[in-house]
Amino acid sequence: MDTGKELIVALNQIEKEKDISKDIILEALQNSLVAACKNNFGRADNIKVNIDRDTGKVNVYALKEVVEEVTDPVSQISLAQAQKIDPVNDIGDIVNIEVTPKNFGRIAAQKAKQVVVQKIREEERKVLFKQYSMKEKDIVTGIVQRYVGNNVSINLGKVDAVLTESEQVRGEVFKPTERIKLYVLEVKDTTKGPRITVSRTHPELVKRLFEAEVTEIQDGIVEIKSIAREAGSRTKMAVWSNNPDVDPVGSCVGINGSRVNAIVRELRDEKIDIINWSDDPAALIENALSPAKVISVDVNTEDRTAQVIVPDYQLSLAIGREGQNARLAAKLTGYKIDIKSESQSMQY
Repeated sequence: MDTGKELIVALNQIEKEKDISKDIILEALQNSLVAACKNNFGRADNIKVNIDRDTGKVNVYALKEVVEEVTDPVSQISLAQAQKIDPVNDIGDIVNIEVTPKNFGRIAAQKAKQVVVQKIREEERKVLFKQYSMKEKDIVTGIVQRYVGNNVSINLGKVDAVLTESEQVRGEVFKPTERIKLYVLEVKDTTKGPRITVSRTHPELVKRLFEAEVTEIQDGIVEIKSIAREAGSRTKMAVWSNNPDVDPVGSCVGINGSRVNAIVRELRDEKIDIINWSDDPAALIENALSPAKVISVDVNTEDRTAQVIVPDYQLSLAIGREGQNARLAAKLTGYKIDIKSESQSMQY
């Protein structure tokens, strides 16, 4: 098989296996060969290289203008000479004169190798960036590779991602080859390929896990309206149903807790409170303080504050350990919440 045919066979294979267009590589090769012609002709501004898409044969042409009197033999040709090539040629026409050097096949083969390698790298990088940039703000499954300092290298299939220390849940330790779910924070295009930053702490990780697990969310019946998270410890999530016959909380919990438990396992026993969303701020705040019982909620919508009264025996539950329950309820609702026990409120 001649060199040209070998090139076309190789490019067809590359196109099939790596999804890189043969035409893109051939165009880059033609441009590279035009530059190589400078070594043969001293200039290449009127040189055209043609590569046959089927045979791979390379031809070099000099584009010359037909003139009455030749003053620049490199870019001009006389009318008499032009009409020997084709009698229809006339003054002002551009004629393609083949000037393929004898050793140009060897030069083309060498250039082809360089261009193919370079183009494969460039196009693979573009394909990977496009592929993974579509996963930005979504979840992916990765395989733990190794710790690099305090960061973790995660394999996502064709590329590695970086789970930085700041995006790790405190106390989580990973073993090599372990499969974990991650939220894709950012995909950056670099000369070495896409740089992907992922997170285990982002609230959207929990949201996306529920979207993947709960059919009613996928179908648009149930909607996650708000989410607040302290990664590794607890998440509160407010859900709403646009169908009165569908219980949004029950849909997310699943039969015997099957759906929520699958997500709790993925998050390594992080607690998840799922509550009903309400457009009424007082009702929403009451729900958000669950599992604590609430006597009353007095809301100031202008400065987004709320005074909440709870039974004496429910005060510590409403506030939560180190204030976590109240803090997450405030994040979830967007209100600053002041909680008092019934006996405390009677003193005022």
